[in-house]
Amino acid sequence: MSSASSVSVFALTLNRRAAQVDQFLERALSPEGEDKTKPWPTRLKNAMRHGVLGGGKRIRPFLVIETVAMLGGDEKCALRAGAALELVHCYSLIHDDLPAMDDDDLRRGRPTVHCAFDEATAILAGDALLTLAFEIMAARETHPDAAVRAECVTILAKAAGAGAMVGGQMLDLAAEGRFGDPAPDAEGVRLLQAMKTGAMLTAALELGGVIAGADAPRRRLLERFGRALGAAYQIADDILDRESTTEALGKRAGKDRGKGKGTLVDLLGMDRARAECRELSAEAMAALEPFGPSADTLRAAFGFTVARST
Repeated sequence: MSSASSVSVFALTLNRRAAQVDQFLERALSPEGEDKTKPWPTRLKNAMRHGVLGGGKRIRPFLVIETVAMLGGDEKCALRAGAALELVHCYSLIHDDLPAMDDDDLRRGRPTVHCAFDEATAILAGDALLTLAFEIMAARETHPDAAVRAECVTILAKAAGAGAMVGGQMLDLAAEGRFGDPAPDAEGVRLLQAMKTGAMLTAALELGGVIAGADAPRRRLLERFGRALGAAYQIADDILDRESTTEALGKRAGKDRGKGKGTLVDLLGMDRARAECRELSAEAMAALEPFGPSADTLRAAFGFTVARST
């Protein structure tokens, strides 16, 4: 199969999985998904839907589902776990876009939630999505084994918490010079990005391994792949922020540079940043080698991530 054909097959698979995730999220955020004894306030529900259902490639749930498929696990369980992960991601975007954080007015080509509604509603919508994610992950329908569900909840909590995504956002704010901290060096930027972006992508691979019942060596390989993917994803995103347009991105281009945030592109230069992406690609492919051809979709996912900018 040619490389162009491989890209086309991958795009179809990504779109098919995204449609499955969107259908699940639509149901979860509809009146049918509510606790009928405690209906959601209409404005809050509309803000939650605005923040979740406005598009997106759904790469995080895609990784959960495809990892489970690769390992022969239950894809229905994977869909629920992936959707929970996506809800946490969407909550983080709503909060990151707030004026007190990154102050963005455009997300996925539409007004951000605080612009479409108001700041207080946006905060509450993010809070509600975060808690809904754990409600879905902990439900029996996500996996019949309570121990598996508990481990999935733990993975999600750690990936979203102070030692990972939220902590990474704190480091990101500090990198702007808000609190008098020195600008991070390359290692500091790598740590920030591993926490803010990489942890949630790695969690997708971890969740897939747990749901499918992978043994410890295979789970370590999946985590290794996830870490490489997360690092490459952020470098590619920084390159796009530098080279692409607002219309193409669906969000404001060049915003990080405007705020004085250091990126690996700034610290290493474009050529070395792209070279680091290639090194991460080699690391990722080595982690998947023991899985053989069954990991081809994950290989394509990495290629898709890096190809966005290189």
